[in-house]
Amino acid sequence: MNEFALKRFAAIFAIIISLILIAVKGLAWHASDSVSLLSSLVDSVIDFFASFLNLIAIYHALKPADVDHRFGYEKIEALAALGQSVFIFGSAFMIFKEALDHFSNPQPIINSTLTITATLISIVLTIVLLNVQKYVIRKTNSLAIQADYAHYKSDLLINIGVLFVISGGHHFQSTLIDPIFGTLVALYILASSYPILVSALGILMDKELSNEKRVRIETIIMSHPMISGYHLLRTRSSGTREFIQCHLELPGHITLLEAHHVSQEVESTIRKEFPKADIILHQDPAHIMEDHRSSL
Repeated sequence: MNEFALKRFAAIFAIIISLILIAVKGLAWHASDSVSLLSSLVDSVIDFFASFLNLIAIYHALKPADVDHRFGYEKIEALAALGQSVFIFGSAFMIFKEALDHFSNPQPIINSTLTITATLISIVLTIVLLNVQKYVIRKTNSLAIQADYAHYKSDLLINIGVLFVISGGHHFQSTLIDPIFGTLVALYILASSYPILVSALGILMDKELSNEKRVRIETIIMSHPMISGYHLLRTRSSGTREFIQCHLELPGHITLLEAHHVSQEVESTIRKEFPKADIILHQDPAHIMEDHRSSL
């Protein structure tokens, strides 16, 4: 099975599992009216949409660049992540509202046996899915599948929490444990979605690569003995690919062919550190740049 087939399989398998989880949790929540289980149900709905968007992103991100999209389609992953984060924020506020209703009007969890059974089924299915995703990530290093893995890992933790909440509420006869846990889950969902939102906006707004990566690029450029300086270093990322552009300052007496060889050597070294990067290097005579800087 090739890389694309593995990613597609993982995305489709996640969608199937999420639909089963939604059905199981939906029936149990309808029978119990538990805020904790509602939180877990909403999380599974989020996971379904995230997996569906990832499947679309995987299909489109791998499309080659064409006349109308010279830089390819990889930014669609960021668009999918942005859509996920907006949906997640809305879902978290819905859980908040339900939890507040249960604080003002506490209700005992009914059909706790059914709820516990549904939660155990959810835990087992999620563990199976996480192991499949872990295998695919190890084989493909897919960012989309890694994001999905993070969603379902949080779902597993929430399901385990729901199990303890329902068991504890039934044992201690407390009506407050349920809405308290629902509120904590809503806060957790908001906190976990914020980095996704920031990352997606960074890619869509062509944010520079991290300072660590920029310093590494600068170090590689200045390590070449023929280069006396550089300027206009510009970087950005788009999905799994980085874009690096820079003007190299070279001795003015060398030939165009020699300057081309130096540029190729620098590009080759950068590519070892950034194998998926799109690199454009321009050559400038060093003495002209020195005269320009001295005149400023």
